[in-house]
This record gives sequence, C-alpha cells and structure tokens, in this order.
Amino acid sequence: MPTLNKTRTAILGARRSVTADRGLARLRAAITAFFFLDGFVFAGWVARIPAIKDQTSASEGALGLALLGVSAGGTATMMATGRLCRRFGNHPTTVAAGVLFAGSVALPPLTHSALALGLVLLVFGTGFGALNVAMNSAAVDLIAALRRPVMPGFHAAFSLGGMAGAGLGGLIADHLSPTRHLSLLAVFGLLLAAAAGRTLISLPVPAPRDAARPAAESENGAAPEPSPGAERPGRARWLVGVFGLIALCTAYGEGAMADWAALHLHQDLDASAGLAAAGYSVFALVMAVGRLSGTTLLERLGQTRTLIAGGATAAAGMLLGSLAPTVWLALLGFAVTGLGLANLFPVAIARAGALTGPGGVAAASTLGYGGMLLGPPTIGFLADWYSLPIALTTVAALAAVAAVVAYGTRNAVRPAGN
Repeated sequence: MPTLNKTRTAILGARRSVTADRGLARLRAAITAFFFLDGFVFAGWVARIPAIKDQTSASEGALGLALLGVSAGGTATMMATGRLCRRFGNHPTTVAAGVLFAGSVALPPLTHSALALGLVLLVFGTGFGALNVAMNSAAVDLIAALRRPVMPGFHAAFSLGGMAGAGLGGLIADHLSPTRHLSLLAVFGLLLAAAAGRTLISLPVPAPRDAARPAAESENGAAPEPSPGAERPGRARWLVGVFGLIALCTAYGEGAMADWAALHLHQDLDASAGLAAAGYSVFALVMAVGRLSGTTLLERLGQTRTLIAGGATAAAGMLLGSLAPTVWLALLGFAVTGLGLANLFPVAIARAGALTGPGGVAAASTLGYGGMLLGPPTIGFLADWYSLPIALTTVAALAAVAAVVAYGTRNAVRPAGN
C-alpha cells in the first residue's frame, strides 16, 4: 500500500510538472511576441519618417525637434512604468503598454505640422518606453522560474521584428501612403497584442524555483539569477547603476551604428548608396544571430565572462570598422561589433531586474535609452571637430568601458548570502 501511494504521488507530481512546463512555454511565447511587436512596429514607423517629413513640410531642424518627442516620452515614462508594474503587475502593464504603442503608430501620418507631429510622438514614445520596461520585467520573472538565462532570446525577437518591419516598410513604401501603411501596422500590432495579451493575462506570474544557488559562476556554466531584493538595498541600487552603465555603453553603439554607419561607408570609403546601406543591415543581422545563440553562450561562459568577452569583441570590431581602409574590412568590423554588442544589453537589463525587480529594469533601461540618445549627436559633434572615423572610435571606447566595468565588478554581482 505505501508503494502504491508513492506511485500515485509520483504520477501526480509528474503531471503537475508537465502542466507547469507547458504554462511556462506559453508564457515565454507570449512575452516573445511582445518583443517582436516592439521591434516590428518601431521599425515600420522609422521607415516612413521621410514621407512624413514631406507631409508636414518640416525642415531638418524642426523634424529633429519633433523626433525628440519619442525620446522624451520614452524616457519620462520608464521610471513611472516600474512603479505601475509593482502596483498592477508586469503582465497587465505589458498588455496595456503594447496596446498604446501599437495603436499610436497610426497617429503620425495624421499630422500636418512639426508641432503636431512632436505631440503625437510623445504618445508613441510613452507606449514605447512603457512596453520596454514592462515586457523586460515580465521576462525577468520568467527567467527566475526557468532558471535559464534566456533574456537574449527575447531581445533576438526584438531585433528580428525590427529587421522585418524595416524590410516590409521599404518594400511597400512606394505602393502605400504613410497613412494606410501605418494604419495597417497599427491593426496588426493591436491584433498581436490582443492574442499574446490574452495568454499573458491568463497565466500567473511564475514563482522562482527553489534551487540551491552557487556562490559564484562556475567555469562552464552561468550563475543563476538572484531573486529580486536578494541584495542589500544600497548595494543593489549601486549594482543596478553598474548594469545601467553597461546598457548605456551598448545602446550608444547601437544608436551610432543606426545613424552613422551608412554615411561613413559612403563618405569616407566611397561605397555606393546600396552598399553603404548594407552597413547597418550587416550589423543588425549579426546582432540578431548573436542574440539567438546568447542563451547557449551564457550557459557556457557565465554572465560576467559574456559581458567581458562581448565588450572586448565589440571594441576590436569597431576599431576595425571605423579605421579600416576598405569597405569590405569595414563591413567585417561592423559584423564583429554586432556580435560583440549582441548580448550586453539583455544581460545588463536581466541582472538589474533580478536585483530590484521592475524598478531595476526601469532604471537600467532609462540609462540605456539615454545612451541611444547620446550616441548620434555626440558622434556628429566629434565628426565636425575631428572626422567621422575618429568619432566612431568612441563606440569602441565605450564597449571597452563596458568590459572593464564588468570585470571590475565581477565579485560584486554574486547573490547575497553566498
């Protein structure tokens, strides 16, 4: 009889485990869908900026000020979203932010002045910033339950969504007006948010698995994420700042590559317009591939080694990309840079969230987003004072800073109590 009871208990335990695993798989798919949505919708909007500039009759300066609406809305919203996540939960906040973000992409083509464009972009930026904090916070909860460093996979979905949105936008730009294109994009985004959001809201926030945590990263495996709040408050805030700095260094490079890679190839290396445009595409493609393999890399090297290796690789790649004497060597450098930067931002955000929950995600995201804003204008000023190749070496310098910071704090990021 005792044997029979043990058998029944084992069967019930196995069934509960299978059910839990299925729930986590559905949750992972839903969160991945929101990351894809984020990249796809944002890239679709970016593809129509030239047409909307013509529609609003805005000068370059006026357009630049209007585009600051996205940055201002996103930056101002991120910290507030951390508080909303703590009050209402990561899942409902993610769905609400996704609906706002997807729906507001239809607004820019309805404007006819730079001022009106700037105002609607504040709304769009609010949705963008809120979605980034909320979905990353939801991802941090899932990572704690899975006990696997899967954050790079989510960010790979964002990268792939961006590539798909940009590619589709380029294909249909000559066939659909901005109003029709972005309206259809909004409808698609809302449908995806509704489908993924239904799953997200129906599933509870997963609880971290109670597994023994090693004191440090093993030689061949990644250290598990500490649960939010495991560190002392003051020390945790300091560490969040450290990971925010790493995110800033990474985002600086991404923003710089998006705005200046093509110009460098065309202006400094005499590449054709088509080949110059391939510069950022190569960078983005290799970054997406690097993120798809990021979980395996983290499990083999651990988080600290991944940050150090990534920063060093990106620094070497960008030195080659910015100072190479030929187009093909520069493209190789951009590819290496994308590979190096691929997992720095996801790891930094995941570690910040593991330390202090949504507040950590919000703080690190705000710093990282600040780096994306800082990069393009800084490089522009330095290019005026020196040259564009010299200015682009600042990307290599900050990637090296990220590696040095990760190495310098390698002993400070161990879970408390070990």
